[in-house]
Amino acid sequence: MANAAEKVYALIKETVEGCGVELWDVRFLKEGASWYLRVFIDKPEGITIDDCTEVSHAIDPIIDEADPIDVAYYLEVCSPGLERELSKPFHYERVLGEKIKVKLYKALNGKKELTGKLISVSEQIVIECDGIEIALSLKDISKANLCDFE
Repeated sequence: MANAAEKVYALIKETVEGCGVELWDVRFLKEGASWYLRVFIDKPEGITIDDCTEVSHAIDPIIDEADPIDVAYYLEVCSPGLERELSKPFHYERVLGEKIKVKLYKALNGKKELTGKLISVSEQIVIECDGIEIALSLKDISKANLCDFE
């Protein structure tokens, strides 16, 4: 069902940006017996309930007309949150200089989880962990999140 999220992302991107916000991500997930289409939006000053309502009203008819999902679902429009998941290359560009937590598919120097400051983004990301710079390919990352400095 990841393909459904990709289709919806492409369908609504222009409309979402027309509402004055950025389309951060789209997820189509099953939780219990129900399916949820979650549309994550963002803007520098933060997302309000009014932003979510406006985007929801703008995209609902587009999704209904295209009908890319063949099961019943709930549409949710929300903020990616403070500890937002980083899954697309542009996500890393937006948080350059911030602290991130990265989980790897395979251990690197005995560790599958790294936390550090994101210092470079290109074909790889580079994070600084305990004074050491570590370059990682995005395909080696199972999950990454922005995290608060403690």
